[in-house]
Amino acid sequence: MAMADLLLIDALRYTWPGDVRPVLDIEQMRLEEGEKVFLYGPSGSGKSTLLAAIGGLIRPDSGRLVFRGDDLSALSGARRDRFRAEHLGVIFQQFNLLPWLDVRANVMLPCRFSAARSRRTGEVRAAAERLLQGMDLDRSLWARRADQLSVGQQQRVAAARALIGRPALILADEPTSSLDSDRRQSFLDLLFAQIRAAESTLLFVSHDRELAARFDRSLDLTEINAAGVSA
Repeated sequence: MAMADLLLIDALRYTWPGDVRPVLDIEQMRLEEGEKVFLYGPSGSGKSTLLAAIGGLIRPDSGRLVFRGDDLSALSGARRDRFRAEHLGVIFQQFNLLPWLDVRANVMLPCRFSAARSRRTGEVRAAAERLLQGMDLDRSLWARRADQLSVGQQQRVAAARALIGRPALILADEPTSSLDSDRRQSFLDLLFAQIRAAESTLLFVSHDRELAARFDRSLDLTEINAAGVSA
């Protein structure tokens, strides 16, 4: 049985202001419901720009980003913000935790910005704690400020924050770049288990090809992006 498209990228083109050549020129790319996709690209290939377009942070010059039948590129700025808050979870390369908040508060934060996400979550504090347990973060750390954690611990908090409220799509931007090989594999084991529980789709961006075999499918941005210029 064929899987349904979660996201269709069609004839997407984007050029940064002041540049001559487009950084993104993608004829077509699809993400299916529930799959884990590895997106490879060297530094400067446009990976972060593509994630910004999917997240509605930039509006493409032309083309469509169709999410469950709705063209995101046609939405107003306010509606793109609402879409991002309701349907996306993002694991940033630098994690972007709020350093003055404790671990639990960081994980619960997305539910403060989306009523729909909060409703899906149910009891927000309990859901945050389940995710922290699922990411194997010791209970003794939950009340600690985020800036008092190790890099690996911050990474797991960032993943739990992205997953709260079972968003349809998780965007992971080089989240394992600071870890050694064993810790990368351990993190992926934990992340994949939580992705399955949330029934989310994962788009995992990395320049580390060694990770690709862990995913359902892998894409090379330099092959699908005709522009092939720096982000």
